[in-house]
Amino acid sequence: MATVEQAKTNRRPDVLGIHSLDHFSFSVPDLHEAKTFYEEFGLDVREVGDTLELYTFGNAHRWGVICKSDRKKLLHLSFGAFEDDLPRFRKHFEQLGIPLIDAPAGAESNGIWISSPDGIPLEVRVAEKSSPDSKSQFDVTSIGPGLPGTISRSKAPRVHPRRLSHFLMFSTDVLRDIEFFKKVLGLRLSDHSGGIVAFLHGAHGSDHHLIALAGSNGTGMHHSSWDVGTIQDVGLGAAHMASKGFDRGWGLGRHVLGANYFYYVRDPWGSYAEYSCDIDYIPADHDWPAADHDPADSFYLWGPNPPEDFVVNFEVQQAI
Repeated sequence: MATVEQAKTNRRPDVLGIHSLDHFSFSVPDLHEAKTFYEEFGLDVREVGDTLELYTFGNAHRWGVICKSDRKKLLHLSFGAFEDDLPRFRKHFEQLGIPLIDAPAGAESNGIWISSPDGIPLEVRVAEKSSPDSKSQFDVTSIGPGLPGTISRSKAPRVHPRRLSHFLMFSTDVLRDIEFFKKVLGLRLSDHSGGIVAFLHGAHGSDHHLIALAGSNGTGMHHSSWDVGTIQDVGLGAAHMASKGFDRGWGLGRHVLGANYFYYVRDPWGSYAEYSCDIDYIPADHDWPAADHDPADSFYLWGPNPPEDFVVNFEVQQAI
């Protein structure tokens, strides 16, 4: 639990705002299929009762919860806050006229719950700060002359992400939701492209975005993004997933907004898990110059053209 004393050096003074995306939760029709996908992706997938929980190896934090239902569906998002901020959030919600709701059935909670404008349950809970307090280590190594620069493919190591970087959810009104997440949860706008896409970071120090929004005709999960340490890791992860039959995706490339190198692996339900490295970092004492960017000039710096259905919200189609 993040106490006041522990948090003093890693927070922006006198600012009420969540510090992390604690975890996300969604449902799928086949938990065995989900376990296979995320284990091959490189996560530590644990069976807990009738759910799956997503961890990264060597880290005790739970990043995701997967439940079983008849279709893929984003269930809720949980945000971490400092212990002394929880009563302040409760009063803040009351002053804004935002009603509290019950925790979703089966969700373990120590926090308070509200609904997003699109009706997604959102929790603010007391939790350790899981967003980074500095830019993640990024390694670029080479080799001198007369030496081999790589190894044979059969000896390639498995890739294991270090942590959750961010989560992109669909929104029926991106501009409305920018203001909601800023005003209600204390997130800060990093960058956006009109009402098409937006990226928000935590006031107490986080990656360029811990939450992103993409315009759609319904809500849902587009992708979860996972931090790795090198471009080599991004490429090795993509190659491994393709060898296991998960050969649909997008990359290798580099984004403009956030600047991370990426490869997106498409999951069995039309959303993605992203290998990401070297994303921009925004310290707690820095005011990022947010801007509205031309979509054609800010989607990606280089890489292959994205799939035509890359931003299709398959959760909406499955619900029809």
